[in-house]
Amino acid sequence: MELSALLHLPESEYAFLDSPDSMTIRLRTKHRDIKMVELISVDPYLVHKYDFSSLKQMEVLYSTDLFDYWQIQVKAKYKRLAYSFKITGYDETVVFYSDRGIFEFNDKYYKDINYYFKLPYFHVVDMYNAPKWVENTIWYQIFPERFYNGNKTNDPDGVLNWDHRYLPSYHDYFGGDLQGIIDNLDYLKELGINGIYLTPIFKANTNHKYDTEDYFEIDPNFGDKETLKDLVDCAHKLGIRIMLDGVFNHIGYQSKFWQDVLINQEKSKYFDWFHINKTPVPNYNHLHVDEIPSIQTTDYDTFAFAANMPKLNTTNTEVQSFILEVLTYWTEEFNIDAWRFDVANEVDHQFWKKVHSKLTSINPEVYLLGEAWHSARSWLNGDEFHAVMNYPLTDPIKQFLFNDEIDAVEFQNRIINQLMIYKEPVNRVQFNLLDSHDTPRILHFAKENKDLAKAAMTLMFSLGGSPSIYYGTEIGLTGDHDPDNRRCMIWTTDNQDLQMLDFTKKLIEFRKNYSRPINYAKLNFKKTSNPLVLLFNKVFENSSLKFIFNHSENDYEIDLVNQSILLENLVLQKEERLTIQKNGFVVLVNSNERRD
Repeated sequence: MELSALLHLPESEYAFLDSPDSMTIRLRTKHRDIKMVELISVDPYLVHKYDFSSLKQMEVLYSTDLFDYWQIQVKAKYKRLAYSFKITGYDETVVFYSDRGIFEFNDKYYKDINYYFKLPYFHVVDMYNAPKWVENTIWYQIFPERFYNGNKTNDPDGVLNWDHRYLPSYHDYFGGDLQGIIDNLDYLKELGINGIYLTPIFKANTNHKYDTEDYFEIDPNFGDKETLKDLVDCAHKLGIRIMLDGVFNHIGYQSKFWQDVLINQEKSKYFDWFHINKTPVPNYNHLHVDEIPSIQTTDYDTFAFAANMPKLNTTNTEVQSFILEVLTYWTEEFNIDAWRFDVANEVDHQFWKKVHSKLTSINPEVYLLGEAWHSARSWLNGDEFHAVMNYPLTDPIKQFLFNDEIDAVEFQNRIINQLMIYKEPVNRVQFNLLDSHDTPRILHFAKENKDLAKAAMTLMFSLGGSPSIYYGTEIGLTGDHDPDNRRCMIWTTDNQDLQMLDFTKKLIEFRKNYSRPINYAKLNFKKTSNPLVLLFNKVFENSSLKFIFNHSENDYEIDLVNQSILLENLVLQKEERLTIQKNGFVVLVNSNERRD
């Protein structure tokens, strides 16, 4: 038995409350090393009455090439639990794994409650709890400046003609605004969208608005507060929720707070609002805002090396009060449903805990999303964010389908590794995306191969979580890194990929119809004879779904007995036989369980 592979962490993704009187417990072991894992679970005050001959057998939830992950759900009548593990290896070794270490299995240890892992009391207030509506939400990310120009009277100076073929520069403006989103809400509703994520809309000096100048004002090129109210109200009437982007790691160079520092230096009442390392603080007001980012400075901390975005000191109580006031204002006055926090991983945990407490007290159903491109366990314990932008989960999709870096087995390994980083309720509300304003677009990743793009989207929608579509993907918009990924939305029907649009509508409808099995069922990966054919099942309640993606050069054939096709691309059918061609895929359901 490989003892060094054994891992359990109390009060983590390995042991968490899933209801007021039950918890999920996990254990990691070396792959194919352990024959049986039994859980010893007991009320800590009743160990003397425990029947040690009736242990609870755990099941393998997932396996990778390296590890097996065992799991069990345990109820506790008195809302407290002490537990340990009896582990039997294929070499017939039997050990007792406890809070104090790994020992030979005998009553000297397993009858001593002091050795046990413990959750002393099941406090519901400490349980991770996310709004349920997110599990069924299909997000649509909008970069407002490039979506639609609905009000030409608020256009910025030098606005360019709307043209999706034009490759924008960092400094171009096309006049997209909030009214443009209102004008196209029916389009989004017809697409199937029920959540809109807006990149920043507050007053700023760039087209992206990540350099906030005034947190209490809508950027005048986007509209005004009344327009935002109209947008939220109209969206809500259509069953669409609104998520705003809050940039609180840093602030814009032209904000009154930073300008006061530049004028008054150490005497500024806002001096401690920032991380200033040396004085005098250099003044770059003589430069155009777009020239400032090229200057790297150690005089004060910034976002990355962008000197036009000085970093806020969120440990300062005045800064905290100010940001909480901002969030309270927009959430209360405009009925905002969700917040995405930019560069959230560079802001201190203590501040995010205060944000969570404040916003959930205003609206218990608010969704809080942090930007983090890496493992983010410490932000997802239930007292900061509900989810993060889940790039690490969707990266293996690109590696498998677009880059040819990995085969189906390695895809399985990487997906399972990501799922096991988090508690199950977290995975159900993670913000899953293949592209955004910060990455090349899907079609560019796929080298303009729309069949691959469709496969990638279907695979993402099938993994669980809350999927997001970047504006224009549904009609064939492409683009490389920023700023090319921020092209104008295509609104002329002749230039839209209507086949892609129809496919996206069907994909969204499928996801809505089968949201529960997709989110709650285990991923049952199946090996095939071809390492580039990915096959997995999801079985939950009355639904049994099968997913097959063929990324090989050869056709892949399957029987269609007692099954119906829900989604497909590049698939040929002859009676009860399906042929999945190169880069094709199919999603099947048992015939008596189809939902239309």
